[in-house]
Amino acid sequence: MNTKIAVLLFAFLVFLAAHVADAQRPGKVSRIGYLSQFSGSAGPQSPQMTGFLIGMRELGYVDGKNVAIEYRYTEGKNERLPELAAELARLKVDIIVTETGMAALCAKKATQTIPIVMQVSGDPVTLGVVASLAHPGGNVTGLTAFNTATTGRRMQLLAEAVPNLTHVGVLWDGVSSPVRDREWADVRAAAQPLKVQLFSLAARGPEELPGAFAEAARQHVQAVFMFDVPPLTRDAAAARTAGQALKNRLPMMTHNSWLTEQGCLMSYSGDHFLPEFSRRAATYVDRILKGAKPGDLPVEQPTKFELVINLKTAKALGLTIPQSLLNQAGRVFE
Repeated sequence: MNTKIAVLLFAFLVFLAAHVADAQRPGKVSRIGYLSQFSGSAGPQSPQMTGFLIGMRELGYVDGKNVAIEYRYTEGKNERLPELAAELARLKVDIIVTETGMAALCAKKATQTIPIVMQVSGDPVTLGVVASLAHPGGNVTGLTAFNTATTGRRMQLLAEAVPNLTHVGVLWDGVSSPVRDREWADVRAAAQPLKVQLFSLAARGPEELPGAFAEAARQHVQAVFMFDVPPLTRDAAAARTAGQALKNRLPMMTHNSWLTEQGCLMSYSGDHFLPEFSRRAATYVDRILKGAKPGDLPVEQPTKFELVINLKTAKALGLTIPQSLLNQAGRVFE
């Protein structure tokens, strides 16, 4: 073999070895920050996290193999959201995934460069998370459960279930914000044509529920309409919230089917589809990891809603649910 051929052969072998090494070298392991408002022990079993991980696996992403997920839990203490969001930002993860719009807002305040995907939120525009649903802009996108029509529908369903309804207490956290102002505007608009008078029942946590329901008694409230107040719906707090309504013999309409299962009268929302929301959030992560910009990905809105009724609670309250409502229910607890 002459020298020229030997040199060419050597060069080819070097080239081949380099490409074989590249082919055998594992791809980049993307780091995903996951910010949960559940407790650490309950988090991995939460519907949202389960749905998200299923969605990721369906797209070929497995934690510990081709992605590494950094989990952070507030342990039910929402005041920890800014701290944990900042911690994930300091880790320079590739994407931050949040379970709520409030968590997404905290993450956005922590970083304007790391993409943020929210699994579900209230009104992300009013909250200030995105510029618009169609064109989010910035570094946040994802899904929202917000739909202005659901507030009016909840109030209408409550009026159908409770005869001669004129006095309704609104259970909320008592903290004014753009989102709360929007919720109040929507519920007032829904109550007006029904000639229903609204009363504020403020409770920032389960320990304030007795005071809120004492106010309901003073105002001769006939039913309760609940806003989204996470400290009253997470984990064991849901049973306490439902229990207070039952103790005070007040039918409650909520946005949360878990509360209905725990003893509230009714719920109307898309929350039964939370695992689906979270599974869909994985598609946003996939697209961003492949180069899409979050600000260019429209925020996805719900298209399916479910009425849930607790007939056991209705019986305890002495209410007869009209057959027309039962026919609309997706689930009935007996």
